[in-house]
Amino acid sequence: MTYSLSVAQRHVVLVGAGPRTAATIAELRTEGATVTVVAEALDATLEDLADRGHVRWARSLGPDLIASADVLIRETVAGPTDQHSSTALGSVTLVGGGPGDPGLMSLAGREAIEKADVIVTDRLVPHAVLAWAGPDTEIIDVAKVPHGRFTPQQEINRILVEAARSGRHAVRLKGGDNFVFGRGGEELLACAEAGVPARVIPGLSSALAVPAAAGIPLTHRGLTQGFTVVSGHVAPDDPTSSVDWDGLATGGLTIVVLMGVRQLGAITRRLVAAGMASSTPAAIIADGTLPSQRVVRSTVATLADAAAAEGIGAPAITVIGAVAALELAP
Repeated sequence: MTYSLSVAQRHVVLVGAGPRTAATIAELRTEGATVTVVAEALDATLEDLADRGHVRWARSLGPDLIASADVLIRETVAGPTDQHSSTALGSVTLVGGGPGDPGLMSLAGREAIEKADVIVTDRLVPHAVLAWAGPDTEIIDVAKVPHGRFTPQQEINRILVEAARSGRHAVRLKGGDNFVFGRGGEELLACAEAGVPARVIPGLSSALAVPAAAGIPLTHRGLTQGFTVVSGHVAPDDPTSSVDWDGLATGGLTIVVLMGVRQLGAITRRLVAAGMASSTPAAIIADGTLPSQRVVRSTVATLADAAAAEGIGAPAITVIGAVAALELAP
């Protein structure tokens, strides 16, 4: 979508919320606009954007909102009609969307989006890439909001399989890489078990790209010879945790923690208790590779408090180790 007037530093009000609204918001924010969405209800992805302060939400278009608007846009709400009556088997493509900046997505991923009949999308995808989809492409939001609204994985598998069985070409679009805490393996197995052709287009994992965007190399000669990527979704003392935090504390490797904002205090306390020096450098990066990227640098002992003081929330990547003291970005 292109606009005939500049929206930089303007308040844009979108009236209505449909399957492509997230893409519209991403483009408007990239151009410097402040965006308000007017809708009685939001899907999980739009609700998450509102909760994170990336967009404002109003349930009705009142006179005050109209007066404050520089630009009013009526958003298309209705989805496309299904024109696929063929019984020929379709296919599923798992596409990694990368860490957030649309420019970091692969050419193969873009081509898959452009050719898709249906796109099953997620809250952490680079939403602007949905604008690459054709006008008749169905977009289905199955976002999982931490400790909030979510679509069960079994239902996502069913949507993908049924789309392919109806003769359509479905893209499962995930942020980062589908095979790094993205349930890509489960979705590929579901397709295989259903006899549905499927392929994978890898994405640039946020575990690698986000630290790089903040000027933090995960390895650096003389500092560390490796790194490990772990999930911080559950606390170290949770019986479901399989991460050897005690081993990581003294292993000498850079530790990259995904999905660890909520448990950051518990994780850092466990590392220090297990022998990691309290002065070990640490950093947390929110909204990595996006214009809203923020970086908080501290030590492992003080990072949780520093992040809380700066209002850091998910999504964010934590890096713990000597390399976190480096700031090599231009």
